[in-house]
Amino acid sequence: MPSFDYDLFVIGGGSGGVRAARMAAATGARVALAEESRMGGTCVIRGCVPKKLMVFASGYAEMMSDARAYGWDLADGTFDWGVFRGKLHAELDRLEGVYRKLLGNSGVEIFDTRARLTGPHDIALADGRAVSAKHILIATGGRPQRPEMTNAEVGLVSDDIFDLDQLPGSILIVGGGYIACEFAGILNGLGVNVTQYYRGAQILRGFDDEARGLVAEAMRARGVDLHCGTNILEIARVDDGIRVKSTNGTERNFDQVLFATGRVPNTEGLGLDAIGLVPGRRGEVVVDSYSQTSVPSIFAIGDVTHRVQLTPVAIREGMAFVETVFNGNPTPVDHELIPSAVFTQPELGTVGLTEEEAREREPVEIYATSFRPMQHAFAGRSDRVLMKLIVARDSRKVLGCHIVADNAGEMIQLAGIAVKMGATKEDFDRTVAVHPTMAEELVTMREPVRTA
Repeated sequence: MPSFDYDLFVIGGGSGGVRAARMAAATGARVALAEESRMGGTCVIRGCVPKKLMVFASGYAEMMSDARAYGWDLADGTFDWGVFRGKLHAELDRLEGVYRKLLGNSGVEIFDTRARLTGPHDIALADGRAVSAKHILIATGGRPQRPEMTNAEVGLVSDDIFDLDQLPGSILIVGGGYIACEFAGILNGLGVNVTQYYRGAQILRGFDDEARGLVAEAMRARGVDLHCGTNILEIARVDDGIRVKSTNGTERNFDQVLFATGRVPNTEGLGLDAIGLVPGRRGEVVVDSYSQTSVPSIFAIGDVTHRVQLTPVAIREGMAFVETVFNGNPTPVDHELIPSAVFTQPELGTVGLTEEEAREREPVEIYATSFRPMQHAFAGRSDRVLMKLIVARDSRKVLGCHIVADNAGEMIQLAGIAVKMGATKEDFDRTVAVHPTMAEELVTMREPVRTA
């Protein structure tokens, strides 16, 4: 039997890699993990966590306006980016420390350096050391991608936002996915003049058409200058900012440009070619339903596989990997009916099929309602929310649920349990409403608004 330095070597210290390392170590395995950047990965350091804190920060201006409508004598106040950024970085430092402590307490050896594959069981570290492992888990995540165009480097990507010395007076956001739309809302709420260009007909491609349409309306109503069917042709740095020429015939100057034009798997320089692993079309590590590559000793989880790019999914994939490899219980990854939220303003929460997907599969009934919520109506705001259920006409199962509202992310987590369990429309109907709430509409819609 060959002798290895470790039973498992994990490349990548994001949420998925850290969870897999800790769980494998709990089985008694000898585990090591290499991370060339900060422990915690995209979600903790450059993604979900700092972004959500910025979402919170950006909402207070609107809260103060609403408070006056409710009788509070408040001034608007001013936002201090320097104060917020300092506290934000301190919180990220704290969270990174928590991740390191969790790994250390689990007995995982940490290498703060880049790792590269040199064989089915072999890893070369950037500091010159070489180690071996019975199993290798690739969990290197993904990174933002700039478009292929001249001077693209003058634009920011999402990783850069959290380190800005100061907020720009104006910014152009290029893209229409959830990252672009979330940062449009965040920066607009913090007082930045936001313009957004998206080449497609409507933002948030892949989400329910009715829901994404309402989000677009709300973004424009809040002051985001959103242009669909528009892309940039040229970009260049000039004395007074960044000059952008676009397909809508305009040339404008902005203080900053943010490219939110997609993410790619982090496989460059990983050494896949050295072990005969052929990456997929987008550079991803190709795996089967057990997260195993074509090299039996090597597995991959998370965004580097370009399956479902969500932190909780990477964690689940890591747990399934450990169950399969170290607990002797082959466990395929379940990617069905995953709830998710887009932290736009208002939020979009979704689980299951969109109306467009469902009607292509089987006859469906659509239950939906849109209304002004009590809190906003009293404050004189015109904001509307959407509650929507997609129901199979024959089985009566709820195939999809879509919510556009403040705190939609909190609501969809709970609705996701029911949809995952296979609840029917009648199960929803039998549930007593919690009144007065927005979410009660999910259990009080009696007649479909349309069938398909």
